[in-house]
Amino acid sequence: MGQQRLVVIGGDAAGMSAASQARRLKGPEELEIVAFERGHFSSYSACGIPYWVGGEVQERDELIARSPEEHRKRDIDLRMRTEVTGLDLAGQRVRTRDLGSGSESWTGFDKLVVATGARPVRPPLPGIDAPGVHGVQTLGDGQALLDTLSGTEGGRAVVVGAGYIGVEMAEALLNRGYEVTVLNRGEQPMSTLDPDMGRLVHEAMDGLGITTVGGADVTGVLTGADGRVRAVATEDAEYPADVVILGMGVEPETTLAREAGLPVGEYGGLLTDLAMRVRGQENVWAGGDCVEVLDLVSGRERHIPLGTHANKHGQVIGANVGGGYGTFPGVVGTAVSKVCSLEIARTGLREKDAHAVGLRFVTVTVESTSRAGYYPGAAPMTVKMIAERRTGRLLGTQIVGREGAAKRVDIAAVALTAGMTVEQVAALDLGYAPPFSPVWDPVQVAARKAVAAVREAEGG
Repeated sequence: MGQQRLVVIGGDAAGMSAASQARRLKGPEELEIVAFERGHFSSYSACGIPYWVGGEVQERDELIARSPEEHRKRDIDLRMRTEVTGLDLAGQRVRTRDLGSGSESWTGFDKLVVATGARPVRPPLPGIDAPGVHGVQTLGDGQALLDTLSGTEGGRAVVVGAGYIGVEMAEALLNRGYEVTVLNRGEQPMSTLDPDMGRLVHEAMDGLGITTVGGADVTGVLTGADGRVRAVATEDAEYPADVVILGMGVEPETTLAREAGLPVGEYGGLLTDLAMRVRGQENVWAGGDCVEVLDLVSGRERHIPLGTHANKHGQVIGANVGGGYGTFPGVVGTAVSKVCSLEIARTGLREKDAHAVGLRFVTVTVESTSRAGYYPGAAPMTVKMIAERRTGRLLGTQIVGREGAAKRVDIAAVALTAGMTVEQVAALDLGYAPPFSPVWDPVQVAARKAVAAVREAEGG
């Protein structure tokens, strides 16, 4: 059959995991691998950017898992600062532009991996592109933000959006001595939680000295005589700012794929089969933040941009491209975050998600502690659990608390993946000792209460 060529578009988690896995299975004499990355960095942790900005991570290079040189030593021809500008599926080739020289060329492929990631939501508001307004999607974005911060030490920061990036960046800026205001369109921060749990996050942020404004629709960014940002305007107020962070989420970067006629879903992400092959294509795969994935609880496609998924997608794609076999069955929507000492976790469906797919359910909320109440360091946590009526199937869990809260959500994530009932969760044989948990783990306390709620809803 001779040597084949794999072309990878995107040099971060999904793309380079796919390239690396394919290389493990097939040597360069069988498979040539060419990867294109338009940025300055490869295989880095975008999730770590807030901690680098905040000072917990000292050096940028600590966030880089594998440099371009390391990839090249493994016979992966990774071409940096090279943007793919066109995709010719019929001709099995991609058009690229060298961002340094501006020269363009075509590269043929036998197999193609699309791993173009996601782009920050940046609404077309007045002043949104002014100096001092920053997204934080790439390492380059993080460096640009740090450069701005070095010139505005101890100033005023406005964060637009109160999702994961928003609250993490609020903490990072607080750590750097900034006066921080978070503007959020919703009434409560963390829209991935139900509002009652989001309120706990709001209260904690207030306690840290972060001003959180709910129901704030940003209308524009105001600039001074020097053209730099000076304030963020909403419909009824102005918030002075030396630096502005956009934390309004991301959307799949699928412009190229759409232009080539590849199928996208409700959220704009590419649609794939279980092997991560793009639907309707024989030799095109896609993974990472540019795809939609199956939610195992709701049965619907979702866009969940997380590095954990991207790396798994890459492993699956690389196995299939390299002649092996792998599938990605789906997700349950697990995510954790923190703002200073407050830990925030969620998995499965929120109430509105369950309503949207026609499920009838009960909800319970319990207060517990991270350790036995008498053991030093026991910290409070709130656990909310959603269970299906009649069957008692676990549908979702949200946890907000101090140290020891967030990773407890993994118990619920495993239970959701296995399709367990709350009765089964309550009976799980979990690890116990006073330094680690109360006799009844907080997740099991919630499960017990959910069992009672399910029985009560069914009249006994």
